[in-house]
Amino acid sequence: MKACGIIVEYNPFHNGHLYHAQKARELSGAEVVVACMSGNFLQRGEPAITDKWLRSRAALANGVDLVIELPLCWSLQAADYFAKGGIKILQAIGCQALCFGTDHQDAFDYQAFGRFAHEKRLAIDIAYRALHDEKLSYPQKMNQVFTRLYPEMQLSGAMPNHILGLAYAKENANYPHPMTLYPLPRAGAGYHDHKLSDQPIASATGIREAIAKHQSVSNFVPDQTLQSLQEQQVTWEKLWQFLRYRLLSTTAAELRQIYQMSDGLEQRMLGAVTQATSFSDFLQAVKSKRYTWTRLQRLCCYVLLNIQDQEMRQAWQEEQLRILGFNATGQAFLRQQKKQLTAEVVSRIGKPTTIQQELMVRGDQIYRLGDERIPEQTIGRIPIRI
Repeated sequence: MKACGIIVEYNPFHNGHLYHAQKARELSGAEVVVACMSGNFLQRGEPAITDKWLRSRAALANGVDLVIELPLCWSLQAADYFAKGGIKILQAIGCQALCFGTDHQDAFDYQAFGRFAHEKRLAIDIAYRALHDEKLSYPQKMNQVFTRLYPEMQLSGAMPNHILGLAYAKENANYPHPMTLYPLPRAGAGYHDHKLSDQPIASATGIREAIAKHQSVSNFVPDQTLQSLQEQQVTWEKLWQFLRYRLLSTTAAELRQIYQMSDGLEQRMLGAVTQATSFSDFLQAVKSKRYTWTRLQRLCCYVLLNIQDQEMRQAWQEEQLRILGFNATGQAFLRQQKKQLTAEVVSRIGKPTTIQQELMVRGDQIYRLGDERIPEQTIGRIPIRI
């Protein structure tokens, strides 16, 4: 069985994601669509609006055959590490293809870019280290490097899916048998579009904002998502008091042990928390030109979850495939692949036995504080069967 992987978050699952799953199967000619899906905390440093089980169920009911969780140590990261974790899982399960959305306006050869980045990684590293401007963020530095070394590439903050696609291509090229890449131009609304239109495909951002305003989103999401949104909704504002407590009860020295806490950010956070009345107020007070909003949101997640630098790095070394759900096709694919898998397949967790699992359990327990209706997320949960 040929499998095509997709790396997703589904926040929430909407009609554009249904289109993505359908096109992944069509473009790749795959019999199985495997979704590597972020758990309850996402790449941009946000809690998912509904939990990973409800999002998995919506995916399985709308074109996906198998859902594997992207562990917290990879899901809550900037593009390069997010891509590293997703590609690692899809390679481990045996996908031959990867389909991803792109907002690049013109045709772009991601496969060729991946080969270039792999072959020239030493030159890229040297060029990166030669940039000494401390005011530049990592993405800004990499943009300068690739603009010089690979002029065909264009980067813009308005093209987040293209940036992720480049990260997928770079990481994929590091494997002996790279997956065939199938970029899929965005259909309907753009990634950052806030308005809902008459078209059936809207951005997840626009859908979340409409939900917050208690507007109907029934034209843009499948029935499974509508149902899940009635069952639970989690936002940063609902978790704000817990982050506030963490900061007020933690010293600057303790905060410096948090993963990616650097350059005096702990002092900025401690100074802002006593005055802020909401999460957005707090983040606005901490923000500076050097750090993007999403970088700071991720850091807030690390503080909320008390993720230390050392445990994050240890979690990266572990390999496991946490199965969230499957249909008959996905189950048949798992059976087919079982003998050749090098990573451990985890279908049920009783007591955490790895750092990855410990981080998962901790994150899921704290995520549940965002809505009292959310059930147990990890211990004893078995994959969804559709």
